[in-house]
Parts: sequence; C-alpha cells; structure tokens
Amino acid sequence: MVEESESKQSAVESMMAKISEKIHAHDSSSDSDSDNEKPSSASTVQSKIFRLFGRERPVHHVLGGGKPADVFMWRNKKISAGVLGGATAIWVLFELIEYHLLTLICHVLILCLALMFLWSNAHTFIHKTPPRIPEVHLPEEPFVQVASALTIEINRAFKLLRDIASGRNLKEFLMVIAACWVLSIVGSWCHFLTLFYISFVLLHTVPVLYEKYEDKVDPFAEKAMIEIKKQYAVFDAKVLSRIPKGPLKTKKV
Repeated sequence: MVEESESKQSAVESMMAKISEKIHAHDSSSDSDSDNEKPSSASTVQSKIFRLFGRERPVHHVLGGGKPADVFMWRNKKISAGVLGGATAIWVLFELIEYHLLTLICHVLILCLALMFLWSNAHTFIHKTPPRIPEVHLPEEPFVQVASALTIEINRAFKLLRDIASGRNLKEFLMVIAACWVLSIVGSWCHFLTLFYISFVLLHTVPVLYEKYEDKVDPFAEKAMIEIKKQYAVFDAKVLSRIPKGPLKTKKV
C-alpha cells in the first residue's frame, strides 16, 4: 500500500511538472511574439513619420551619396573647410575688391611664365636644377559626361516649360511664375556671383543642420505643409475654379 501511494504521488508530481513546463513554454512564446510585434509596430510608426519633401532616404543619399555629398555634409572637415574657404576667397576677390576674371587670369599667367622663364635661364648661375614642367593632358571622358548630363537636364527643363506653357497644369504654371518673380526680386538685390555664393554657403550649412535636427524640423514642416495645402484649397475654390478652361484635345494614337 505504501508503494502504491508513493507511485501515485510520484505520478502526480510528474504531471504537475509537465503542466508547469507547458505553462512556461507558452509564456515564453507569447513574450517572444510580443517582442516580435514591438519592432514591427515601431517600424510602422517610423514609416508614418513625416519627412521633408517626402524623402525616404538619408540626406547624404539625397545629395548623391558621392564625394560632393561628403563635402556638403562635412564628412571630411578639412576638405569642406578648404572648399568653402576657396569659394569665400573668390567671392571677396571678384565682388568686394572688384577684380575681373580676365585680368586675374592674365596676371597669373604673366607671373607663372616669368618665373619659369627666369628659372630655366638662370639655373646655371644659381647652381640649381632646371624646373620640370609637366605635360598637361585633359581626358575627354569627364567633359563628355558633364556635357551629356547638362544636355539631358536642359532638355528636361525645356519639356517642362513646354508642358506648362501649353496650359495643361495650372498649379505648375503658378509655381513657376512665382519662382521666377522671386528670383527676379532677389536678382535686383545682388549680383549673380553673390547669389551663387549664398547658394553655395547654404549647401554647406543647411543639409548638415537639417541632418542634426531633423526630428525637430520635420514636425514643423508637416504643420507648414498642412497649412499651405489649406490655403491653396481656399485659393483654388475662390479663384482658380472660376477661371474658364478650354477643351482639351484628345491625343491621337
């Protein structure tokens, strides 16, 4: 009898152990499922975050992801500072001192040629080796690539202007007119070189600051875009919708 009671007790204990193992396994699986769901929910929240201009890639990739993007994003501070310092020196030289480009090129050529000529003829008197003037040969491929890229962009701009002038999209027409009007006002304030220099400085400062504070800038940009869309809807309802539009011609296949 004692042996039977002990066997029953051991059977009960084994059953309880199995039940507890099943409960722990179920709890661990539910915890893992919840852990798997958390990053997915976080990823969905992350995907719903508003980004400026609807971008889905980092700012470095938006700027091209190559060496120019590295310069604009200050990946190498010495190179970026050198480029910005060179642009500042050129702006000061031509805009503030009012030095002319052709005059600068001629003066630099006169100075370099005079030094090379005097050194080549006087090396026997000063007991120094003559200067080694390298042969300069520019490859054609980079210039062809730049020309082809500019041609593609110019043709794309002409196509866009043609589509706007044909009256197919009133919104793009108003945007281009407003942009040209703003540029004409800015152009009356400063010269083209100053405008180019300001754009160059903005390219070296705005992307870096935006990448650093994008979590604070994007919510304000989202509110601004919502307000702009509301104002455009009001303007469309009161003004644009009342403008008569001509019949659109069907395209021939």
